[in-house]
Formats: sequence, C-alpha cells, structure tokens
Amino acid sequence: MGNAATSNWSAFKGHELLSSGPALAVAMAVKQAYAEDDPLPAILVFDDASGRVIDLDLRGDADEIAQRLAGSPSVSPGRARTPPGPAPAGASERKGRGRPRLGVISREVTLLPRHWDWLASQRGGASAALRRLVDEARKHPDNAAIQRRAREAAYVFMQAIAGDFPAFEEASRALFAGDRPKLEQLIEHWPTDIRDYALRLAFESPTASADQEMAGR
Repeated sequence: MGNAATSNWSAFKGHELLSSGPALAVAMAVKQAYAEDDPLPAILVFDDASGRVIDLDLRGDADEIAQRLAGSPSVSPGRARTPPGPAPAGASERKGRGRPRLGVISREVTLLPRHWDWLASQRGGASAALRRLVDEARKHPDNAAIQRRAREAAYVFMQAIAGDFPAFEEASRALFAGDRPKLEQLIEHWPTDIRDYALRLAFESPTASADQEMAGR
C-alpha cells in the first residue's frame, strides 16, 4: 500500500459519506461500521488526492492498521529482526572526506544528446541543473496541470460510484470542460454526499492544496 499515513481519505457507505479525514481515522470508522452492521455494508474508500478506491486491510487493532498505513515492514512469524552488528573494521576510513550524500538517490534519466550537452554546460553540472529545474517547478506549479489532476480525480471517483447514474456522460464532459454551473445542474439529483464530494474533488482540490504545500517547502 505504501505510506498512506499522511493521506486524506473518504469512505462511502452506499451513497452516504461515512467518514472523511486522515487515513487512519477513516480506516477505523470503516472497521467499526463492519463490526456493527449485519449483513456487511457496501463501503468504498477513496483517496482524496486521486479519487481512486483504496483496498483496505483492516485486520488487527488500530496500532497494527496504522503500521500498515505507514508502510512499516512486517516480521514473519517465528522470525525476529536481526539487530545491526558493529561496523566492519575500516568502515570509517572508507567513507573518506567530502560532503554527505544528503539522501541522494541515483536513478536513470533518458535524454537526447542536445539535452545532455545543455545540462553539462550549466553551473554544477547535469545533476545540479536538474535539481534546480525541479525545485523551480515545485515553487511555481502549473495551474493547468493542477486543475487537470483535480478533474481526473473527480472523474475516477464518479466513474467508480456513479457510473450508472443519470447524465453521467454529460456530467463527465462538463467536468473536463471546467463548466461548474453545468456540472452542478447535471448532477443536481444525485445523492447529496456523492454530488458534494465530486464537486470538492474537482474544484476544491486536495491535489492542488498538496501541490501548493509542496511548492512552499
């Protein structure tokens, strides 16, 4: 599942919003609903940033669920973690001098020769130039891209829960056109919670909020 501990989710019990907020709080609300209802209710959990359905593992107590959401590695039954041993002799000498790595991750980047030539001519070389370009893009996010991701998230949600609702196709077209009045008119008779959540994803985007927060770092 990866690290979902800092994500915001929304859970729908049928067509009604059951819970919305931090991932763990929503997961526990879903677990409680399953414990109280017989037969088991139909519950879908959505990631507010992408609109995608979350596949929840609700085994165990709150601490165990929180560990899974945080991506904590599990230990197989009958096996214990091996504590780290002493550093090999001469390890400190092998580190040598120079700046710390600062969490640098080496990955492959595929560019055309002209791109490599330009990067190599920049101050600090190719890696430093790429880092500067990425940091600059984070400080000045593309508003059009943010809006596109928000509308895509809303569409993914609508398709999952409202794909057979009246005027779904027309509503999807209005969504991608950015025509909020038209979209509101088309989904006026949809269940209130579904309608409100779709509009929130599309026009009050947590994706946009996350990008703005990242840009300020």
